[in-house]
Amino acid sequence: MRRKISTVLIPGASAPAGINTIKSLRLSDFKGKILSTDSNSLSAGFYLSDYYEVIPEAEADDYLEVLLNVIDKYNIEILMPSSGYDIFPFSEFKSKLKKHGVIPVVSDRKILEICRDKIYTFNHLNKIFRLPFTTLNPDEIDTYPFIAKPRYGKGSRDVIQVNDEQEKRYICSKFPNMIYQEFLPGDEYTIDVMSDLEGNPIISVPRVRLQTKSGISTKGKIILDKELIEESMKIVKKLRIIGPSCIQMKKDKLGQFKLVEINPRLGGGTIFTTLAGANFPRMVVDLVEGKKIDPPKISEITVLRYFEEIVLDERNKINYSGKDLLASNPCRI
Repeated sequence: MRRKISTVLIPGASAPAGINTIKSLRLSDFKGKILSTDSNSLSAGFYLSDYYEVIPEAEADDYLEVLLNVIDKYNIEILMPSSGYDIFPFSEFKSKLKKHGVIPVVSDRKILEICRDKIYTFNHLNKIFRLPFTTLNPDEIDTYPFIAKPRYGKGSRDVIQVNDEQEKRYICSKFPNMIYQEFLPGDEYTIDVMSDLEGNPIISVPRVRLQTKSGISTKGKIILDKELIEESMKIVKKLRIIGPSCIQMKKDKLGQFKLVEINPRLGGGTIFTTLAGANFPRMVVDLVEGKKIDPPKISEITVLRYFEEIVLDERNKINYSGKDLLASNPCRI
């Protein structure tokens, strides 16, 4: 029996993934209400939503209690996987959340841990898929350069290229909890994959990351590469990831794609895929409503991102946004 979704919760309203999830639903002409949450009271996504709530960080002791109160207050029906932090309590307390009438569209906790821990990712998938050699012991890598990065890091943040023995000694002494990985010199690709609620992949949309800042794509081009599409869908099917995920791959020195990272959630660049024709947040709503998803036609577009301003008055009420300013003062060439 189909249900009609009227209210969704989008966590991480201060980060690109949350903001782009809101924007994607707006672009889809979603008729329901959007509640956004974040621990930061000055989150841009708050002012793009119908409602917002400041809640504790996902690791806080009272996080679940506050979340359940918010769910009941607004009659939330879907928890969107738009925050790399909130997806863990969403998964851990999935049964309790469902008793409050809400569907957390997120994978099982075991799958989340495989994706978060890069050593676990390597050990779990290396015999099935091509991955860069990854180790906790830098002495096991005998060629330079190689990569040092956080074992539990997100995106491309805090990734360090190690070029010689002196740099290796410095990195090892200065930065704990790092992993060491084969250097991949080729272009970096992100592949957004959408799966159904049983973990069966529906569509895969690859893009080349033309420019990144703080681990987030700022320029990208959709490239419908058959190998990337097929390989990413195999990875997602193997792990049985539920809903959206974003996978990062790079080419090695021989030009072969290797899996670098898996994020079992909506990514900071998922808006690229929305603009290319596959609106993943809308698909999440459609899946929960019981609709059949037919893979849409994807356009090989290039997307350039830029900052947009929201101006608040002295009471933190929205005054105007960058869009309002442009609308009232259009530039004509």
